[in-house]
Amino acid sequence: MDASSAAVTPDAEEAGRLLRLATNLSVAVAIVLIFAKGYAWWQTDSVAILASLVDSLMDAGASLLNLFAVRYALAPADASHRWGHGKAEAIAGLGQGVFIVGSGLFLVSEAVDRLLHPAPVSAFSVGIGVMILTIVLTAGLVAVQTAVIRRTRSAAIRADSLHYRADLLTNAAVLIALALAHFGWSGVDPLFALAVAAYTLRAAWEIIRDALSELLDQELPEARRLEIIEIAGAHPRVQGVHDLRTRRSGRMDFIELHLELDDHMPLIVAHGISDAVEASIMEAIPHADVMIHLDPVSLDEDLLDDKIEAVENAGP
Repeated sequence: MDASSAAVTPDAEEAGRLLRLATNLSVAVAIVLIFAKGYAWWQTDSVAILASLVDSLMDAGASLLNLFAVRYALAPADASHRWGHGKAEAIAGLGQGVFIVGSGLFLVSEAVDRLLHPAPVSAFSVGIGVMILTIVLTAGLVAVQTAVIRRTRSAAIRADSLHYRADLLTNAAVLIALALAHFGWSGVDPLFALAVAAYTLRAAWEIIRDALSELLDQELPEARRLEIIEIAGAHPRVQGVHDLRTRRSGRMDFIELHLELDDHMPLIVAHGISDAVEASIMEAIPHADVMIHLDPVSLDEDLLDDKIEAVENAGP
């Protein structure tokens, strides 16, 4: 016999509203920064600002991909996708990672070229003003994304937020590079661009790694698996737990396990125990779809007495 269920907290409508807010805001911020940085690069000819501009172009592409993927992932399960559409978020994360790798390699190329062919940085005040605007807008976006991730556990928003967090550091680096170049240290401009590229590639690796883990159905962390086994085994009439399988898809954790119960137990009683175990797991892991298979085993009276005594001693 199987028992299965799904729960979403917050409810699907609220989660959808938050995810659409985060994706729309991400695209809007990326577009504003593209125009601002494009103007700043035109005025300053700074390769560090060019690096930041290219990063924003990649951000816009990734954010647009995210926008469409999140909307698809929010679609409810249907006859063709019985497990839902949550993995669209991981696919979007993988796409973002590829976008970011491309931008990082381009930045390396531009920085090396500027090292070989130095050029002065001009229009200092324009560059500084645009980079301060960039940091303020990016920080605001990251704050919104952090709140949305806390409420929805969205893999796509988590990936988007990761590279915008990287942008905060890289934009600060560009700000420092501009200031140093203004005071005669023009050689540091391409060096900072190389540092931006290195950090960007590192962020891309983290995004791609997380996306692949979800797409390849990697097990949940070991601590979470042990928690599930402990919860299931705590019921006084459960004699054992085995064949636990877990995976994540979008905002949902999928959990499958086998419960060992007395082979003489009536079906209706076994079903009630399964429901109780399922409810306990979902209380601890609200974003879960739990499927339980019941296996009959010979009753171990001593084990049963020990478990009942332990539960009674634990109190309410």
